Amino acid sequence: MEAVILCMALNLYFEARNQPLDGQIAVSQVVVNRVLDERYPDDPCEVVMQGPTYPDSSLPIKHKCQFSWYCDGKSDKPNDWDAFRWSFEVSRRVWYGEVVDLTYGATHYHATRVTPDWSYRAHHTITVGDHIFYRWEHD
Repeated sequence: MEAVILCMALNLYFEARNQPLDGQIAVSQVVVNRVLDERYPDDPCEVVMQGPTYPDSSLPIKHKCQFSWYCDGKSDKPNDWDAFRWSFEVSRRVWYGEVVDLTYGATHYHATRVTPDWSYRAHHTITVGDHIFYRWEHD
């Protein structure tokens, strides 16, 4: 199993497994868009795990990660294997460019039930399912 696809699949599984296919593709595309953006790590695993860690540790600080599932204190082990296999397939297709970027280059998103303060400073590109996607323009 390719590590890159595994990281993307875990992110998709925990962030959007309950979303329509377009929403799942969009969440995975954000990881790829960050990899392509010079402001973020150039590896999907580093993008997914990005966030501050505790001093003298590699453990992420709770609720401070770029993707909330990664440091929410809950298990990061999938328990719905059909959904995880699906997440893996969607992530593979997005990583290898087999689908169109319907986010228009989005590097950020959030659930519709919240309104982060940064959302007013970013360019809204699309809303899919329960997520709103944004492109953060270069300064």
